[in-house]
Amino acid sequence: MVLGSAGRHTANDPLVPLPTYSPKLNPVERVRLSLRERHLSHRLLDDHDAVVEALCRAWNALNKARLRSLTSYPYLEQARLQPSRY
Repeated sequence: MVLGSAGRHTANDPLVPLPTYSPKLNPVERVRLSLRERHLSHRLLDDHDAVVEALCRAWNALNKARLRSLTSYPYLEQARLQPSRY
């Protein structure tokens, strides 16, 4: 499990802390950036329903391989391979 560097996050292994300010290391940020760059930028949408529709189409355009490539980081693979104590 990956956690932020907030003071209240003080657990031991197998948790993997992120550096203090690290949006580029956060897998969700990479997914969001990819969706924004490929599907959602430079568009003017008429209303809320159009926004929701565009977001759904963008999300559904992600396939499993693309999602895996966006969210795989070496530090996450190392954490996954470490045996859990729980």
